[in-house]
Amino acid sequence: QTQLVESGGGLVQAGGSLRLSCAASRLTFNINAYNMAWFRQAPGKERELVARIAKFGTLTDYGGSVKGRFTISRDNAKRTVYLQMNSLQPEDTAVYYCAATLFPRPSFDSEYNYWGQGTQVTVAL
Repeated sequence: QTQLVESGGGLVQAGGSLRLSCAASRLTFNINAYNMAWFRQAPGKERELVARIAKFGTLTDYGGSVKGRFTISRDNAKRTVYLQMNSLQPEDTAVYYCAATLFPRPSFDSEYNYWGQGTQVTVAL
């Protein structure tokens, strides 16, 4: 059963911005207990890590292609994780997934316990 729900995707012109949100689908799922991440998968490509954030928001990490353009954050009071995406380019077009893990320093996708169903981001020229 999906525990995470993403929102905020859509169609945007190159150079534009979008903010994705990830929240728990059920009140009984405490998103604050997890280290969180955003992944993306474009058609015909492997899923890649976009950004991750530690449980208390003190540590963040980014994939090389998005550094300086994307920002991951979390509001534990709202039990929500965000991905602010600026200066979007066509190569950012993908389905974006939110994921949760109890591993302190996950190295593999398989170490993420819960996944959302994804939200489509399309960047047009």
